[in-house]
Amino acid sequence: MQVTVLFLAAGRGRRFGGEVPKQYRRVNGMPLVTIALRSLAREPRFTAVQPVLARGDVMFAECVQGERFPFTLLPPVEGGEERAISMARGLSALPEDVEWVAVQDAARPFPSPRLLRNVLDAACEHGAAVPGVPVHDTIKRVDEAGRVVQTLERSSLRAVQTPQVARRAWLDEAVRAERERLHLHTDDASLLEAAGFPVWVSEGDVNNRKITTPEDLAWLERQLRDEEETA
Repeated sequence: MQVTVLFLAAGRGRRFGGEVPKQYRRVNGMPLVTIALRSLAREPRFTAVQPVLARGDVMFAECVQGERFPFTLLPPVEGGEERAISMARGLSALPEDVEWVAVQDAARPFPSPRLLRNVLDAACEHGAAVPGVPVHDTIKRVDEAGRVVQTLERSSLRAVQTPQVARRAWLDEAVRAERERLHLHTDDASLLEAAGFPVWVSEGDVNNRKITTPEDLAWLERQLRDEEETA
């Protein structure tokens, strides 16, 4: 199984704030994109990475200059305003012989080797898989006024993460089927589901945290420091 990663780094990080997009913020002297790529490099089935960047992005090239990865780093392509549009553009740029695709958000820079192994194994068996973790909080559905209309059974709920892995042919077909509704899909699994493809959930990791706020960045700094001390 050889897998090409769509590395989505086109976001502006508006919720994070500041002039520098969050994927280029530095932690322990390294930009988040570099930390994420080094994490992906620990999985030998990732043979190529396709960066998807914002228009006019020059920071990515600066971040990877001098880095040596075990996978091929493909020429970047331009993303879109919505995540699914960025994914679709990256997908269309891949060589025709790519059979398996993993979609990774640059804002999740710390996937563990175990998480990567689990999601790839599950995708290989079932055709598509996403890492997920159990939901421990009680989740309620509310209406526009804020009134509770339903309390969901949390034992069946999972908070999903990336990378999300699928057969390239499935993703191609899902993009074609949902082309007019791409902007409605917040992850790749929902796109596949809407097109009728089954998606399985593998064991995720609470430390595969999405960096959304400055507090998340401080958390990541502690995690990296602890990992270095353990090593």
